[in-house]
Amino acid sequence: MRMFSYDNFTLSCINLTNKKIWGIAGWCNLVRFWYGYNFRIIMNFRKAVTNLDNILKTKQPQIFNSSWILINAPRVYHYVRLNHRTENDDIDWDKLTRRLNRKFQKRWIRYCQKKVRLYKDQKEIDLILNKHKNRLYVFIAPMTNIDHRLRDRIIIALVRIAQKGNVLAQRELAKWLTFIIEDWIDRYYHLRRWKGYTDLIQERIQSCIRRYRYTGSFLGYLYKTLEYSGRGICFLQKFSLDDPIFEGNERRIDYFIYDS
Repeated sequence: MRMFSYDNFTLSCINLTNKKIWGIAGWCNLVRFWYGYNFRIIMNFRKAVTNLDNILKTKQPQIFNSSWILINAPRVYHYVRLNHRTENDDIDWDKLTRRLNRKFQKRWIRYCQKKVRLYKDQKEIDLILNKHKNRLYVFIAPMTNIDHRLRDRIIIALVRIAQKGNVLAQRELAKWLTFIIEDWIDRYYHLRRWKGYTDLIQERIQSCIRRYRYTGSFLGYLYKTLEYSGRGICFLQKFSLDDPIFEGNERRIDYFIYDS
């Protein structure tokens, strides 16, 4: 008796047949699985990064995006499209581009300029947060480098859906980023001049969310933005108008002019 052995793809085809998944949706799932299975055999993530890096070094584009990858590196494009997706089922280009050479990361353009339609969708946020619900402590007290990297991945995922126009994602980010910035203000002297400028901090957060383009650390980008833009900000000083001037009996309020 001859014994037959089936690979994973064949067994999956048998399962699909037994379940009688037909129609357009069924055949699309079968074709998508077949392509994904073959791309996993031909290529893995490390090969995809290496291949794209080599193609970028050869062609040296000034900027590149997903359409450029589709034309110049179709195998890499289809591998990422089929095997690496975000919680909201978008292609996870951040995972790929953050592994590229640093100079190529800066040339990455995620979206062409287009008008963003604002909307509210809490489900998109919940998909991201629920996936890491047991490790949300990384926003408050990251303990290891792994925690810091995870915090950055969660924040970038929220930034991407905020850039698509999700207003609730912008609010969620503002909440967490405000807490992180307050911690920075207490820890780093050159950021202490931001203390008391709550409204201006919110403006910087929103502008960083809009402008964040390449896939380096978003928190690093936000930190440098606050550091450079805060150089012209004056420290806010708290004092009482009843405080005495020097050692005399006169008070600060005595030198204020009343406008009648």
